[in-house]
Amino acid sequence: MRWWKWLGLAGIMGVAATGVVVARAERRRRAYTPEEIRARLRERAEEAQAAQPDGLRS
Repeated sequence: MRWWKWLGLAGIMGVAATGVVVARAERRRRAYTPEEIRARLRERAEEAQAAQPDGLRS
């Protein structure tokens, strides 16, 4: 039954590694200032409007 211990340890390590990845992504996401977020959203909106055919623009 020793392999069960190794399997459990590997599972715990996997959960811990996933937590680290999620925490890094969250920290990176929260590092933006509100002005940076607004600017990115405006850029995306302009790109989306430019990609639409002329008949569908509002």
